[in-house]
Amino acid sequence: MIIELGHYALTLALALSLVQCILPAWGARAGDTALMSVAAPAALATFVAIAFAFLALVYAYVTSDFSVLNVVENSHSLKPMLYKVTGVWGNHEGSMLLWIFILALFAALVALARRSVPLRLQALTLSVQALISSAFLLFILIASNPFVRVDPPPFEGQDLNPILQDIGLAIHPPLLYLGYVGISISFSFAAAALIEGRIDALWARAVRPWTLTAWIFLTLGIAMGSYWAYYELGWGGWWFWDPVENASLMPWLAATALLHSTIVMEKRDALKVWTIMLAVLAFSLSLLGTFLVRSGVLTSVHTFATDPTRGIFILAILVFFIGGGFALFAWRAPLLRPGGLFAPISREGALILNNLFLATACATVLIGTLYPLALEAVTGEKISVGAPYFEATFLPLVLPLIALVPFGQSLAWKRGDLLGAAQRLMSAFALAIVATVAIIAVTEGGPVLAALGIGLGFFVLLGALVDIIGRCRPKGTTWSVALRRAAGLPRSAWGTAMAHAGIGVLVIGVAASAWSAERLVVLKPGESTTVGPYSLKLDGIFPRANNNYREDVARMSISRFGTPIGVVEPSKRLYTTRETATTEAGIKTIGLGQLYVSLGESHSDGSVGLRAYWKPYVTLIWLGALVMAAGGGLSLTDRRIRVGAPRQRMPAVPVPAE
Repeated sequence: MIIELGHYALTLALALSLVQCILPAWGARAGDTALMSVAAPAALATFVAIAFAFLALVYAYVTSDFSVLNVVENSHSLKPMLYKVTGVWGNHEGSMLLWIFILALFAALVALARRSVPLRLQALTLSVQALISSAFLLFILIASNPFVRVDPPPFEGQDLNPILQDIGLAIHPPLLYLGYVGISISFSFAAAALIEGRIDALWARAVRPWTLTAWIFLTLGIAMGSYWAYYELGWGGWWFWDPVENASLMPWLAATALLHSTIVMEKRDALKVWTIMLAVLAFSLSLLGTFLVRSGVLTSVHTFATDPTRGIFILAILVFFIGGGFALFAWRAPLLRPGGLFAPISREGALILNNLFLATACATVLIGTLYPLALEAVTGEKISVGAPYFEATFLPLVLPLIALVPFGQSLAWKRGDLLGAAQRLMSAFALAIVATVAIIAVTEGGPVLAALGIGLGFFVLLGALVDIIGRCRPKGTTWSVALRRAAGLPRSAWGTAMAHAGIGVLVIGVAASAWSAERLVVLKPGESTTVGPYSLKLDGIFPRANNNYREDVARMSISRFGTPIGVVEPSKRLYTTRETATTEAGIKTIGLGQLYVSLGESHSDGSVGLRAYWKPYVTLIWLGALVMAAGGGLSLTDRRIRVGAPRQRMPAVPVPAE
């Protein structure tokens, strides 16, 4: 019964979405306040209906209801409860339901934020958001219904893809979707502004917190996905330029540019057309990523759908919204009035340069991702575009962008002093040079560019610190006054500095990967090998069983100069239901580095192949991403950002004197 109610809830959500789409838009055009006010309750009702449907599918998984085809194909009664729940979005139908759930969640949050968004803008925004929801609800109901019954129901399910039975799956997709889908609200705000024909600083102030929220979750989702691939796939790498990885990176780059562009709009009422275009572009790239993952055109551990009908349906949605968004932009953007003026050497100018680098970098990733697909479609020839292309095109754009970050944050608004900014950053630059020289002196071998990369990371990190110190303690200010100024500094300033410092930490971690050590060996129990400064001894190989898999575990003792440090246990798992084998890496975190061991093939003489890595400072890659997201979160708590654009109040009516 609950399954049928879940299916009915999706149908009801489609009807409510159509109401949310049509009536507020009609009211905005006619100036009817009553019709515009329908948007908020309709958005909340749509969210409740979709939430019920989502919870109904979760219930089916938790109770192992094998009368539901989706549960049969992706679950098993012996699977741990955590993976029963996360299995909901470990397949095409469930992941699309999560997609639409988050889409409705953002609409509901905008509906609740009545005081921060003007009524007309809110009505049009929720109307556009409902149009997106209607399209995907129609797609789910026609081509991806998660509530299809199977009769007679089997006694047992087919289990979930073993690679997806990991704690990372419980975290990565929801985080990624909150960012991926959250960008839709920025698109809806942009479309609403184009329809209304008005975009100003108030609009930028209204859209900025939603863009920042999506950016935070997208940052966390990409970082979690990177770490999941790092430890789950057993390859020892943290980024592979997989097309689906690129599909999440491109919206992140566009959202980062959009976030900086809205700051310029809010401060100087400038870059109106560019900001609107970035909002449309960011969501277009999000839809493109959805098409790549759900259409079956790619083969990847991330992809689920292989039905051509689904791919055509999603392609139609993609063409409608991307084509419609850019058509609306081409029609209405010329009517927007230009904003304020500023000097090229200014913080605004630095942010524009930031946008240009980010947009160009995004274009290089887009070309490298789509070119093999386009070539295969036209000629039938299959090629792959890998790391060499992206390192040759993406890195030359990103490195100067990172180097310019400290200068941009040191320049004044409207008219800046480049020489003065350079003088303020001199101490950060000097310390970065010292760090670079020290790295070259203490390391044996390794590329010089890696040392320069670490110096660049320190420059960005120290530049953020110098910016905060400069704000809190101008020349001649006592420390007591500086502490009071620090306490009164807006949280958005602290958050910006923290996010920029996170970039520096990430760059240091990436550059330090040049000193990674790798060893491929075949060992028997009792034998040892070395990797980096550590010794690894194979103590033995033993079997271990769990509810739905069995594994062979290699226990290895770690020591350094004869001093025991700990153990690491890589394994080979066999999931009995699907008869699928997976490799589970053994990882030992030592300081900021990690010892990483992956188990290979076993031999008849009792020996086993092993791939061991020592990765110094590799944890800084994900720590840097966490610091960036934390900086965004701190900025979001700043009331000036969170409150947004207030509604206009009606003028007070004077009361006549008696």
